[in-house]
Amino acid sequence: MSASRLQIKAPIRAVLVANRGEIAVRIIRACRELGIRAIAVHSAADAGAFWTRMADDARDIGPAAAAQSYLNIEAIVAAAGAAGADAVHPGYGLLSESPIFAQAVRDAGLRFIGPSPSAIAIMADKVTARKAATDAGLPVLPGTESTVESIAEGLKAAPAIGWPIAVKASFGGGGRGMRVAQSESDLEAAMEQASREAAAAFGRAEIYLERYLPKPRHIEVQILADSRGGVIHLGDRDCSVQRRHQKLLEEAPAPALPDGLRQRIADASVRLARSVGYESAGTVEFLADIANDAFYFLEMNTRLQVEHGITELVTGVDIVREQIAIAAGELLSLHQQDVVVRGHAIQARIAAEDAWDGFRPSPGRIEALRLPQGPGVRLDFGVEAHDEIPGHYDSMFGKIQALAATRDEARLRLGVALDDFMVAGVPTTASYLRILLDQPSFAAVTHDTGSLEREWRPDPAKRPTPTLAAVTAAPSAPAYSERRIAAPWGGRLIEVAVFGRVDNGAAAAASGNARPNRELAGAVIGGPDVTAPMDASVNAIPVKLGDTVAKGAPLVILEAMKMEVIVSAQRDGLVSVIHVAPGDAVKIGATLLTLSEA
Repeated sequence: MSASRLQIKAPIRAVLVANRGEIAVRIIRACRELGIRAIAVHSAADAGAFWTRMADDARDIGPAAAAQSYLNIEAIVAAAGAAGADAVHPGYGLLSESPIFAQAVRDAGLRFIGPSPSAIAIMADKVTARKAATDAGLPVLPGTESTVESIAEGLKAAPAIGWPIAVKASFGGGGRGMRVAQSESDLEAAMEQASREAAAAFGRAEIYLERYLPKPRHIEVQILADSRGGVIHLGDRDCSVQRRHQKLLEEAPAPALPDGLRQRIADASVRLARSVGYESAGTVEFLADIANDAFYFLEMNTRLQVEHGITELVTGVDIVREQIAIAAGELLSLHQQDVVVRGHAIQARIAAEDAWDGFRPSPGRIEALRLPQGPGVRLDFGVEAHDEIPGHYDSMFGKIQALAATRDEARLRLGVALDDFMVAGVPTTASYLRILLDQPSFAAVTHDTGSLEREWRPDPAKRPTPTLAAVTAAPSAPAYSERRIAAPWGGRLIEVAVFGRVDNGAAAAASGNARPNRELAGAVIGGPDVTAPMDASVNAIPVKLGDTVAKGAPLVILEAMKMEVIVSAQRDGLVSVIHVAPGDAVKIGATLLTLSEA
């Protein structure tokens, strides 16, 4: 990294961060290092959030619903203009892979810190991305050449693809909007579920079909490209520890990857980026069949990746800073031969989910928070103690990363960090991930993308229930709590401490029972009322009044933290009352519908 990279002055002087949570914090910190003014945005649900307190300015962009705030292009572009920004960084997720947003930013006379709208358009649509990969000579799995509009169309295409088949969202990523159909009998349900989840997560319901590779490794390559045709890669990562096709643990470099295969995957990534005239940071993802020395293009993420931090740890390259420099018109600060991978890094995604209860989304208030420390430990968090984790957005609120000389040392170091990490108020995935690190196949690198759901059996007896007193190391829960908010004063935001009596939620946290442990089926066995297992919104109701349903039948489809959960019947019955409608917001324990005796 050249020293001049710290001296970026013009033409970027103020950046609006069009995102939220830990990635907004990460980008704001990079701006501060560069002497660039950072402008945060927030919805009504995120008013006073951690990243808004860190920024030089913060702008309200709308109601809690993402569609009316973080996905509201007009509101975000208007906020950038009003705040005096001359560039916009989209982070990841939300609008980061929207060519319409990138073009709107440019049309407003601002710099978009990311690739061109045309490059995003090619890669954001997974169908056109497959074609671009094929044109660049990359191997792809058999699949449809266009989106699939009906079950009849899907069944017609299936024989040429071969079973099992992955039904995927054409727009979006992160494992959202993906289902696997093993045969013709479950293709229709997989298509409906994938389309519905894609619409909820990305605002686009289009889907396509692709051959599902049963036991691959998930390998990805980080690339950087400037506006003059310079393209390099920063090595690879392995993201094979997944549930519901969503990543839980990531590591760099990819372990136990043969050198020849590693080089071919890296070369293919650079070749694809060059072929589409790519600019900025991006990630090319593959499924690797290591036993057969084969790999297949999966997708290209035209944005900063959630797991970019572990690549930064092993290469020493600040990827966000490089993005800003490229957007400012600078050439890459290093050549391929300058990139050296040293050591091994592993990342754990910390989400407000009850991993011991089907990964149930669990929004709520963080009553206390204790973060780990130590050499080689990096923390990327979007919250502080007493902050609220809303149910409207993604459940991940932080990441813990560990760097060491070897993979085994990094695995042990991350395990210690996860042991030290404690939260009261909401359940998190931390304790579950701690146990995954010790799975024999993970330690031996014999796992694949399906190992967790197919083979691993973490012991529920090891599930911790941290109390407020334990996390704060206090003898008892305090009578009053402190919350810090951002308040307007003299044309800017200042931090204000607000004190109040601990509410029932905090008292529950102090007793070690921050949230009830409910089954996702959503009803007391034998009882007539079917209740919500979490705070959520109603996505769909696949039954109607008077329907006779059997045990296990889907009754209500909920969506919380961008995750779809099907609430099903725990007994046979007749739908006698429906208490909710699609679009309704419900609290945990709310009655959704009533089943009477059939």
